[in-house]
Amino acid sequence: MISYAKTDTGLVRRSNQDFLFAADQPVGPLPNLFIVADGMGGHKAGDFASRYVVEHMKEYIENSDLASPVMILRKALEKTNQGLFEEAQGNPDREGMGSTLVAATIEDDMMYVANVGDSRLYLLRDSLAQITRDHSLVEEMVARGKMERDSESYRSQKNIITRAMGIGNRVEADFFEVPLLECDCILLCSDGLTNMVDDAEISRVLKTTDTLKEKTEALVDEANRNGGKDNIAIVLVEPQISEVKL
Repeated sequence: MISYAKTDTGLVRRSNQDFLFAADQPVGPLPNLFIVADGMGGHKAGDFASRYVVEHMKEYIENSDLASPVMILRKALEKTNQGLFEEAQGNPDREGMGSTLVAATIEDDMMYVANVGDSRLYLLRDSLAQITRDHSLVEEMVARGKMERDSESYRSQKNIITRAMGIGNRVEADFFEVPLLECDCILLCSDGLTNMVDDAEISRVLKTTDTLKEKTEALVDEANRNGGKDNIAIVLVEPQISEVKL
């Protein structure tokens, strides 16, 4: 497979609270690993939280003796959440910090995904589909029929998330198993991209014949062209045909 990852501070924020990891080689028992985390809780706390989530997820997975990709991700996520919560409890400067998380690994023709918060994973096939579900106030309101997606109220409250790593000693994550086909393209990203660039434009960029690096840089440029109000983190992945069982 091939992959490319990039994070950018954007045009407004002074620091970058997004953190990512991309390895198309084995990480512990997993054949590959891709992670995006978006920290919250102030400048230093947000920086710390996202880095902590990514680095400790990677460390736990490297040392895992489990066999199931879902169980490996779940256990690493639980341990990382507990550790981040304890860090927040033990340091007044980090009180209230947290982070989103979206992580994925691909084994043969199956992708395994975990997410907490509103960082997203998309799959581009014939069209662009969001695989993860945002854990946000507005999405809960939409699901209850009390708000219309993309309304003014939706846009004004979009950044209020209902789940995050580190804000409690336990965390509830969503897990997905997605069968892959040979021409699929996978995007993991923070909301610094999706708040600035709509799905139609993301799809247009991903459908070009550019390299993954060029596509990633085009998406970052578009987010900044539209205001760059937040940090931007992007991971693009394409499974090689020879590695996907059809």
